[in-house]
Amino acid sequence: MKTSFLLTGARRLLLAGTAWCATLLFSASATAQTFAKGADTGWLQQMEANNYLFYNYQGVRQDCFQILKDKGINSIRFRVWVNPSMVDWVNGHCSPSEVVTMATRAKNLGFRIMIDFHYSDSWADPGQQTKPAAWANHSFSQLQQDVYDHTYSVMNALKANGVTPEWVQVGNEIPNGMLWPEGSTSNFAQLTQLLNKGYDAVKAVSATSKVVVHLDKGNDNARFRSFFDRLTSNGGKYDVIGMSYYPYWLNQDYTTSISSLQFNLQDMASRYGKQVVVAEVGGDCAAAPQNVYDMLVAVQNAVAGVPNGKGLGVFYWEPESYRSFSGYQLSAWGNDGKPSSALNAFLVTPTAPAPTPPSTNLLANPGFEANGAGTQTPTSWTSWANTTTNYAADKTETGGQASTYRLTHWLSAAYQVSTYQLKTGLTNGTYTLKAWVQNGGGQKACQLYAKNFGGTEKNLALPVSTTWAQIQITGIQVTNGQCEIGLWSDANAGNYCSLDNVELTLNTSSTLRSTTLSASDPEAPATHLYPNPVTDELTLTLPAGSAATTVRIYSLTGKPMLTQTLRGVARSQRLNVAGLAAGLYHVQLEGGGRTESYKFVKR
Repeated sequence: MKTSFLLTGARRLLLAGTAWCATLLFSASATAQTFAKGADTGWLQQMEANNYLFYNYQGVRQDCFQILKDKGINSIRFRVWVNPSMVDWVNGHCSPSEVVTMATRAKNLGFRIMIDFHYSDSWADPGQQTKPAAWANHSFSQLQQDVYDHTYSVMNALKANGVTPEWVQVGNEIPNGMLWPEGSTSNFAQLTQLLNKGYDAVKAVSATSKVVVHLDKGNDNARFRSFFDRLTSNGGKYDVIGMSYYPYWLNQDYTTSISSLQFNLQDMASRYGKQVVVAEVGGDCAAAPQNVYDMLVAVQNAVAGVPNGKGLGVFYWEPESYRSFSGYQLSAWGNDGKPSSALNAFLVTPTAPAPTPPSTNLLANPGFEANGAGTQTPTSWTSWANTTTNYAADKTETGGQASTYRLTHWLSAAYQVSTYQLKTGLTNGTYTLKAWVQNGGGQKACQLYAKNFGGTEKNLALPVSTTWAQIQITGIQVTNGQCEIGLWSDANAGNYCSLDNVELTLNTSSTLRSTTLSASDPEAPATHLYPNPVTDELTLTLPAGSAATTVRIYSLTGKPMLTQTLRGVARSQRLNVAGLAAGLYHVQLEGGGRTESYKFVKR
């Protein structure tokens, strides 16, 4: 976390959650129980010492840990500082002895434990990695011993109290290193030695504890590859790659970067053969509890979807902090002492995103690898510009998303340019266009588009992002056997955007049916939904004798919106969709050995 986020004044109360959350499916399975649903509660001890009380939804006072447990939280994370000040509520405490006390209490309540070593007397994060005062004048050799001794001491004290942490972080958000300047990434060999000392100390006390190396911006694959490639080449020892993911601090909605997070999780697990965990996540629960709920479900699903069980779990950073205590924008608790409805997301069983069926990318040279840097109008692509001079705005360069090259639009003067492919001889059907993009912003228009396919042009503005983000255009209905796809920029001087790994694929899944027939219509299917369009309640009629059926509602972009299990003998059952935004939604029914898909319109 960034300390600058922690020192603001009190904020407004959390908004009430949407009513339909109460209907969600909160099932558990043996697999789900191994998934860590966590909360970092480093502030809890001093909050309790200063008479902050906690209440459940019914207004009944309870132990904060019990409320979190009732919300599906099964793991607790604690930061530990070396010799912190005890003067400032927000920026003090978290001493080794306090952490042992709180970890023992959490363990006795059945929680799994993560310990986060900051190796500082206060906050350590990408912007500050200040050595503890007691270590300030030590040589590098002594710093190595300091890391070992401090880590060993805390781990041994935990062990003496019957606590065996399942995970231990050596360093907190260290893309630029720790214990500056000796442990800076500018001297990666020394940083690696410090991390290895922490690793060795953890294993000396608890061989089963998994050591985590943790960076911020979990959606930034290039950041992680750069760091862990160097750590690997220097002989770094670790078990788990930890990530922070805060769309709020990226100034974007999570839907812009969730696919990038998912890609990075899977790439880290595959590239380095390690397990992965989202060690910190958070959102503005006061302003947008439903959006944070949706984000938390999506993040859990992304982690659960990492192949071979290498996705360990998700931890919310400091959900319990009243804003009147910490001023923290992304807390998940109201000043009335009650939790935000966003935390209900931890009651949902993570569902790995459905495997994408094999598909063929119909585009040629989709990664711009055919020519090398500095190529205008790369192979298989066509360029257009509003003036002859402005053709120079279109060119390839290094720094690709997952390979060497990318396409970039940039010019020192204002320009209009597009780079496109026209595919002919296509099978008529529904297509999806995906691409990885970066965008510095400032343009009059900057769009990925699909047109000339027999319908109205579809386009999508590129999100402003200095890291790679994957975007997609769905529902491209080709009716004339062709489709032009491309990148269009109407830009001011110095504006830039980049494109890489573009995919145009024919959807192979079955066509979704629109169930607009009435229940009495003889042509109606055995299962149907009505009314369609719907305002508040959607009625689902199942075939006679149906088994328990799971209903999953998704947005057009595939975002999970609602999961509910229908049980009992009643054929007609109601779904409360009042909390959904207006738009088109997909419905998937699973049960009794069948899977059916439908769509409906929410007014």
